[in-house]
Amino acid sequence: MKFKIFFAVLIATSLSIPTSNAAETGWRYWGYFQAAPGATKWTPAMTGPTVNVADGAVEGWAFTFSSDAVPDAKAPKVAPSFSSICGKTKAVAGKKRVAVMVDFGSAVLRPKGETTPRLIQKCVVADKSALGIDVLGAAVKVRAEGSGFICGINGYPAKECGVEMKTPKDYLKK
Repeated sequence: MKFKIFFAVLIATSLSIPTSNAAETGWRYWGYFQAAPGATKWTPAMTGPTVNVADGAVEGWAFTFSSDAVPDAKAPKVAPSFSSICGKTKAVAGKKRVAVMVDFGSAVLRPKGETTPRLIQKCVVADKSALGIDVLGAAVKVRAEGSGFICGINGYPAKECGVEMKTPKDYLKK
């Protein structure tokens, strides 16, 4: 069931965040990033979190922004480091350890009336068959649309989901 629901994330990610008609506007949403075991840089996930995640990987989520003028979503501010997140968590036979990092984004993206939560870094011990969404759900509370598009993590943002907004000046290339 989870696979069907969250398989739609791939489609929702490419369809629910349409290209903005003008550089003045774009979309704030949860971006998904990955770091393979041993990697020290984030890679934007080209699929939704319905993929198998390797033991020793780092899964990254960032509340981010993109538009025609700012095509690339910003990855989590902190570089992925499996050892710093999961280094003290012992391996368990038949399971995998996956580090999860959730970056709640810059203050310019914060919805009105909300407080930006602190960065989350958590080690998840999951079944070998766990998908990215299973790992995320073991680390935090997830709110998703019926299509599977991730709308909120640990209650942030409280209500919105992939909202169009004016491009923050800090995000425009100089």
